[in-house]
Amino acid sequence: MVTLEIKNNIAWVTLNRPEKQNALHLAMFHELDKIIKTLRKNTQIRAVIVSGAGEHFCSGLDVKSIVKKPLAIFQLLFKWLPGNPNLVQRVTLAWKTLPVPVIAVINGHCFGAGLHIAIGADYRIATADAKLAIMESKWGLCPDMGTGVLLPALIPQDKLWLLTSQGTPINADTAKEYGLISDVHTDTKHAVQSLLDTLLTRSPDALAAIKRVNNRAYSANRRQVLWQETWCQIRLLLNKNTRVAMHNALAEQAKPYADRSKW
Repeated sequence: MVTLEIKNNIAWVTLNRPEKQNALHLAMFHELDKIIKTLRKNTQIRAVIVSGAGEHFCSGLDVKSIVKKPLAIFQLLFKWLPGNPNLVQRVTLAWKTLPVPVIAVINGHCFGAGLHIAIGADYRIATADAKLAIMESKWGLCPDMGTGVLLPALIPQDKLWLLTSQGTPINADTAKEYGLISDVHTDTKHAVQSLLDTLLTRSPDALAAIKRVNNRAYSANRRQVLWQETWCQIRLLLNKNTRVAMHNALAEQAKPYADRSKW
């Protein structure tokens, strides 16, 4: 469901489940994790392009497929140490460990887990009709895919609050205004090629060094943030108000929330 093709030393990673708007199930997380590890070992590649097959980049997590497998949530969230990245955090943050430029090409829906993965890229180029949203709040959850480490370097705190608390899709122009994407183009293929034409004239070692320095310059206290993401998500998964939120996200008639727990 995730394909890797290397052409002329450019790696093309494609979320390939267009009939489901490239919604992510457990196997796709494992496939992405494996592909990133494979690319990290390849010293010949010069850039990575991440895209979605069909009309959409990714509609987010395939909630129904995850719910059907009780152990799936455990596999997604498990980590050996609190500050280590788990599977869902790796498929976002691990793009930053690749010593080459990573470009996400966003079209159509880019929601939830899909947007988190795109945020892990170094450049985000979107079509004018793209819609972007961080969706966890709709389900009574909090973002937990590692973007708590990355987003503060991209957007102001008030915009971060709006995106993470409301879960409302924004258009590509608004996303660019926020700093969430790099540019908007009607012809993303041309835009990507133009970017590659410049990047490929630079020393691959210089680009690797620049990326390492830039990542360090913008890094927060990563281990603490990753632990807070996972710990809060576990608490929410066990919280009665989360069950109410999930019901309200699907039902026509909303149930009232209970009083807030002590945080």
